Amino acid sequence: MKWRFSKMHGVGNDFVVLDGVRQSIQMTPERARAIAHRQFGIGADQILLVEEPTHPEAHFRYRIFNSDGSEVEHCGNGARCFVRFVHEQKLSGRNPLKAEIATGLITLNEREDQTVTVEMGQTRFAPADIAFDTEGLASSTMGNDTLWKLPLNNGDTVDLSIVGISNPHAVQTVEDVTTAPVAEQGPLIESNPRFKNRVNAGFMQVLNKNEINLRVYERGAGETLACGTGACAAAVAGIRRGLLESPVLVHTRGGDLRISYDGQSIEMTGPATTVFEGEINIDALVNAIPKQVLNP
Repeated sequence: MKWRFSKMHGVGNDFVVLDGVRQSIQMTPERARAIAHRQFGIGADQILLVEEPTHPEAHFRYRIFNSDGSEVEHCGNGARCFVRFVHEQKLSGRNPLKAEIATGLITLNEREDQTVTVEMGQTRFAPADIAFDTEGLASSTMGNDTLWKLPLNNGDTVDLSIVGISNPHAVQTVEDVTTAPVAEQGPLIESNPRFKNRVNAGFMQVLNKNEINLRVYERGAGETLACGTGACAAAVAGIRRGLLESPVLVHTRGGDLRISYDGQSIEMTGPATTVFEGEINIDALVNAIPKQVLNP
């Protein structure tokens, strides 16, 4: 079975994008892992699948699979690539577009300067909204935000802002992202048992009231060059803490994103780039990868 695809990225967060409208795509965790594998497959942080909508107000359904095969709720950088893909592949000329994701609808607008603005949907701050167990944890207040003290099993304790932007995020401030313990603390936060559905761990360095540096350790993908929902979560957390003011320019290792937040709605603007197009025989790809690699 052969699938046409586009390889794309949003500020370095890279994707394999599949048209599930004009071709039959049956995605499985194993197939997603095969496609995303950087040595044996095409290589990607996530797989994006464009389908016919099930919601009456949506133009398309947009699904996201991490490199470990898990399906997640949202991907901001992927959303920008989604709308560029739909327009480039002439699936639709609508602009703006409404897309159905796992948690509702988002609106996307491709601009004349080739950037894309995404209305990111509902933002939530209650621990229960992201399945975060706070029983017995100490907390403190900073501005309008609650910081939760989370002990890690390496002996560290981190102060986290909890933000749900479809995906769950836990954001901490650091003095310098270049020396922040992302590789050590990232997986310990991401897989901490207090987060029932795991969590994206953000490490934010505040430069001034309208500018931050950011690194994110993403659940199911590890550290990526950029995380769109993570950029939104960090900006919102900083605004709620009183450290930032909207709009916020977020510097990731892959490039810059601009986040606007008015206390209710949040918008993200950034680029979306097509790298190349191709075709894969998905069954041959899966069968060619050693089982111990594909299913570790």
